[in-house]
Amino acid sequence: MYLVTVLGNLLIVLAISSDSHLHTPMYFFLSHLSLADIGFTSTTVPKMIWDTHTHSRVISYGGCLTQMSFFMLFGCLDSLLLTVMAYDRFVAICHPLQYLVIMNPQLCGLLVFVSFFISLLVSQMHNSVVLQLTYFKDVKISHFFCEPSQLLTLACSDTLTNNIVMYFVGAISGFHPISGIFFSYYKIISSILRVPSSGGKYKAFSTCGSHLSVVCLFYGTSLGVYLSSAASHSSKKEAVASVVYTVFTPMLNPFIYSLRNRDIKRAMQRLLSKTI
Repeated sequence: MYLVTVLGNLLIVLAISSDSHLHTPMYFFLSHLSLADIGFTSTTVPKMIWDTHTHSRVISYGGCLTQMSFFMLFGCLDSLLLTVMAYDRFVAICHPLQYLVIMNPQLCGLLVFVSFFISLLVSQMHNSVVLQLTYFKDVKISHFFCEPSQLLTLACSDTLTNNIVMYFVGAISGFHPISGIFFSYYKIISSILRVPSSGGKYKAFSTCGSHLSVVCLFYGTSLGVYLSSAASHSSKKEAVASVVYTVFTPMLNPFIYSLRNRDIKRAMQRLLSKTI
């Protein structure tokens, strides 16, 4: 599954970069989302595969912090890029005549840079919180990777202030992106409903169908993990559910975009015909 995830997302990046017809804002953001997905799944799955192969379940304190840092970085970047892509669809559908003027290359590059910078900031803020906590020498994490919430529960020092910071971090990486996506799609749906013909409505909505599917898959699974774990307090169930959004979601993204998008299909076919 890991190879399928990496190769599928890498194929999308190569298809977009090799086809001049796909050098548009929407596919520019999609290529960066694919790169973020590769990074996101690579922070946890290779270590899990190695541990399974060597029958070792030990990770150093430094290794745990590094894994958690990259997990937060790419997870937050995924979330922010999905928000940026929602804004791109909002401009394309609600302001089609001004689309290329608004979504110019400078703005697109700036949006990706700001998303990465915020993700890096969130990751470092989370690291600084964990570094301030006191842990016992040997602790057991009931997870297949250094999951942030698990590390907080294992701390033996007062976590009140740190929890406040964590809620702030959660607002930046979760609440605000979701709010931005909801607002964008509220405007998109309102605009589509004003289209007189059913064919026009279908054409307008089909341009954001893939993105909406990925958003529902990413946020649905990740929110489901934390809500179910909060209700059941079962770390094993949380670990199993985490596999969905850390492994399956990045793996399914290339299939969603390639199956629902004719331009991506053609670009992939041309790319594969050149290499074979």
